[in-house]
Amino acid sequence: MRSDALYFLEGGGTAALNIAAVDWSATPLGAIETWGPGLRTAVGMMLASRFPKAIVWGPELHTLHNDAFALILGDKPEAQGRPFPDVWREAWAEIGPIVARALAGEAVFIEDFPLVINRFGYPERCNFTFCYSPIRDETGAVAGMMDTVIETTGRVESQRRLEVLNAELAHRMRNTMAIVSAIATQTLKTQTDTREASRALTDRLRALAGTHELLGRGGSVEADVETLVRAGLAPHVGDLDRVSFTGVRVPLPERQALALALAVNELATNAVKHGALTVPTGRVEIGWSVAPEGDFDFAWRERDGPVATGPKRISFGTILLERIVPADFQGTGRHVFGPEGIEYHLVGHAGRAATPGEDG
Repeated sequence: MRSDALYFLEGGGTAALNIAAVDWSATPLGAIETWGPGLRTAVGMMLASRFPKAIVWGPELHTLHNDAFALILGDKPEAQGRPFPDVWREAWAEIGPIVARALAGEAVFIEDFPLVINRFGYPERCNFTFCYSPIRDETGAVAGMMDTVIETTGRVESQRRLEVLNAELAHRMRNTMAIVSAIATQTLKTQTDTREASRALTDRLRALAGTHELLGRGGSVEADVETLVRAGLAPHVGDLDRVSFTGVRVPLPERQALALALAVNELATNAVKHGALTVPTGRVEIGWSVAPEGDFDFAWRERDGPVATGPKRISFGTILLERIVPADFQGTGRHVFGPEGIEYHLVGHAGRAATPGEDG
C-alpha cells in the first residue's frame, strides 16, 4: 500500500488507508508524497494515538483524522480530505471562532462544550472536552491545528440528573420537615391523653413514611391514588375484602400524595376504632375520579356500620380532613356523620398546578 514516502502512515489502521486513498493533489496540500516534514510528523503522531484526534491543515482547513476520531464522527460521510467546516457544518457557528483562535497561534482547551450535531441522521445534543493546538510547519508559521477531543455527553447528563435528584431530595426534606412539624404541633395541642397523643402521632408519621417509600420507588415524584390508598389501609385493615376501590389511575404529585395518605390514615383509624370496620358486616366504599382538566373527586363511604356521631370537640383529625388536606388540592373537604358510618368527600384539583406551596 505504501511507498517509502508514506512511512508516516505505518500502523495507522483504517484511517491511514483512507488518508492514502484521498487525491490530495486536487487540494492545496498537494500530492501526499510532497508533504513537508511538519505535516508528516503531525500525521504520524496523530495516527499512532489511541485518543480521538484530527488535524485541520491548509488554507481550506482540510481534515485528517485517526481511527479513534471515527467514534466522534458517527455515521457522517467520509471526513478524510474534506474541509473541516463542511464536516461540522451544523456546528460551525459555534466551533468556527474557536478554530480561528487556534489558527492564530492560541492553544484552546474547553471542557464539556455543548453542541448540537448531526452524526446519526438527527440533531443530537452532545458535550465535548477538547483542545485545539496550533501546528507550525518547517518555516515556523501556523499551518494547521490538532483537535484532541473526548465526548463527555454521558457524564454531563449523569451530572444533570444528579443535580435534579439532589434538588428533589432537598425539596422533599423541606416539605417533610414542615409537615412533620405541623402534625406534631397540632397532635399534641389537641390531645389531652399523652398515650393517645403518642399513638396518633406515630400513626400519622408512619403514614408519611409509607408514602415517601412509594414516592422513592424508581425515582418517581408521583404516586397513584389506588396504590396510596391501599398502602394507607394496610396497617389498619387486615382484610381488604371489606373495602371496595373504584377509580381510574390518577397520579398525584408529592404534596398531594402525602396529604391524601394522611387523610386515609385518619379515616381508616376512625373506621377501625369507631366506624364500620368495628362490626363484622361493616364495609368501606372508596371511589375517586378525575376530569380531563384535572378536577379531582375522592369519596370515602362507610356502609352497614354503627351510627356515626360527630366529635365533642374539634380534633386535629377534623382539622386535617376539612382544612389541611383540601388546601393541598385547592378544594374542599366535608364530613357527613351518617346512620351507617362516616362519609368523607374531597373535591379539588389533581396535579402540580394545584400545589403552589410545595416549593416551601
